[in-house]
Amino acid sequence: MKKKEISRNKLLGIAGTGWMFDAMDVGILSFVIAALAVDWNLTSSEMGWIGSINSIGMAIGAFVFGLLADRIGRKQVFMMTLVLFSVASGLSALTTTLWAFLALRFLVGAGLGGELPVASTLVAESVSAKERGRVVVLLESFWAAGWLLAALIAYFIIPEFGWRVALIITALPAFYAIYLRRNLPDSKKFVEQEKISQTTGQKLKQLLSPAFRKRTLMLWIVWFAVVFSYYGMFLWLPSVMVIKGFSLIKSFGYVLLMTIAQLPGYFSAAWLIERMGRKFVLATYLFGTALSALAFGNAETLTTLMVAGAFLSFFNLGAWGALYAYSPEQYPTAIRATGSGVSAAVGRVGGIFGPLLVGSLLTAGYGFGVIFGIFCAAIMVGVLAVIFLGTETKQTELT
Repeated sequence: MKKKEISRNKLLGIAGTGWMFDAMDVGILSFVIAALAVDWNLTSSEMGWIGSINSIGMAIGAFVFGLLADRIGRKQVFMMTLVLFSVASGLSALTTTLWAFLALRFLVGAGLGGELPVASTLVAESVSAKERGRVVVLLESFWAAGWLLAALIAYFIIPEFGWRVALIITALPAFYAIYLRRNLPDSKKFVEQEKISQTTGQKLKQLLSPAFRKRTLMLWIVWFAVVFSYYGMFLWLPSVMVIKGFSLIKSFGYVLLMTIAQLPGYFSAAWLIERMGRKFVLATYLFGTALSALAFGNAETLTTLMVAGAFLSFFNLGAWGALYAYSPEQYPTAIRATGSGVSAAVGRVGGIFGPLLVGSLLTAGYGFGVIFGIFCAAIMVGVLAVIFLGTETKQTELT
């Protein structure tokens, strides 16, 4: 039977919609944390744990589902993870205790962490080398759409109807899996590859073999730095605005405006990545993120906060797009999802510590200048890793 074909744009739209739902869930969490702090009288440390338990789930999900995608296929895992995070997120709306909320957020994180590297691998394997980088960055741009959707839901739904209704809305993407089952073929490279039986241990060992050791180390450093700083900064943005004296609804509105800057960040990175290469775009946008973080942490006025926050969104999400394009290109088909998933899992470990760090440092009395300075330093380590350890993969054919 002839394998079902799908156009590049349709694939981008189908996978991108799943990506958008993923971002919507992560984005909603940042606003829900701020609302829960008021409703449940949470401490800064407890607020930090909400973000971190999500990342613990994402680390485990990226690792497990990455391995599974190399065994049973990208499409099946994409659907499984979509259903997992949607259902668990909807159920979290029914919780009445912090511990129950944390348990469900762990499951949400597992689904989210599994979906992202698998979706980027599926798209990377399904488009031509000359446009692969651009298309994967455009896939990542759906993240901005999801965050905008989350910000709109937070702005219009949470103040009027409460955070529970907002979380129930995040359960709706589960129905999208029915559409995926009928309309999304699996990766052609995965289907056509020569099936070589490898154990999990063999695949993991291959990532650290001499052929891939340098690439793996580079990805692990960059993923850790990016995820550590992103979740430390962005999950706290609404709460930062509240702590700085703005009302909850005004803070949501300001974060919505900052979030809009993500879109030109993605589109500019997509335009540059096939012209200047992966290393240039990733290093440049990470450097811009580091400077923006430093400026945001030391901002004293609303104007400075808004401008620095907009640049933070612009550069950080452009860097994310480049990283998702770059990661699958480091490995052959047999271990591609495993390599991308394990790298993402290492990054999610950073996502565990980022929100906790903010909560603990705030509790200890440190200011945002110190906190965002730490994130700036972490990102600069990522910049150096890309420059000195990275290999340019622009328009190379995947094996």
